[in-house]
Amino acid sequence: MSDKLDYKKEFKDLYMPKNKPSLIDVPPMNFILINGKGSPQQEEYQNAISILYALSFTIKMSKMSGNQPQGYFEYVVPPLEGLWWCENGGFDFEKRDIWRWTSMMRQPEFVTMEVFKWAFDECKKKKPELDISRARFEQFTEDLCVQMMHTGPYSDEPKSIEMMGKFVEESNLVDVTGIDRKHHEIYLSDPRKTAPEKLRTVLRHPVEKRIDMGRYGDAPVY
Repeated sequence: MSDKLDYKKEFKDLYMPKNKPSLIDVPPMNFILINGKGSPQQEEYQNAISILYALSFTIKMSKMSGNQPQGYFEYVVPPLEGLWWCENGGFDFEKRDIWRWTSMMRQPEFVTMEVFKWAFDECKKKKPELDISRARFEQFTEDLCVQMMHTGPYSDEPKSIEMMGKFVEESNLVDVTGIDRKHHEIYLSDPRKTAPEKLRTVLRHPVEKRIDMGRYGDAPVY
């Protein structure tokens, strides 16, 4: 039995939802993040992924460098994630030229700003071809969300988003996806090795409870 912590298996509520919408309260987590714009097929996005993996695996292999962080434990590097939005708010699957994104990877609990800065400096020395300065380390908080597992091509995601929208309406919730709280995807499959119809992607949208203003409109009822 492996003694490595695999976040996907340990926290199935976050990474392995069913293929139908459900409600989840997402806890704060630490991430390395990079902002960018445009289609994921463009070089800017591909470079961001290279930077995230370089930093994440530098931290994972720190035990071999003589700089093992305090509290270090064996783990599987968590999957790539992405936040997506458009300049005018919301997220339009068709208008890739106005897409904005944050590409990010979760980090283990022992990773601090000090650990990140060490990995940052190591990558700058060993991988000068990467613009490591684009990366930052911070806590990301999502709170109440609706999510589901989407199986199939990325281009079919609107079908799953429609299912989530119906669930939100039936659950007396409001989808607040926009510039402040964003469309979120977690990539569980490698598109280079997986057939499009078998790709698994967690889709997550932030929501809030709908406020009923009551019979006379003067006192909100939650």
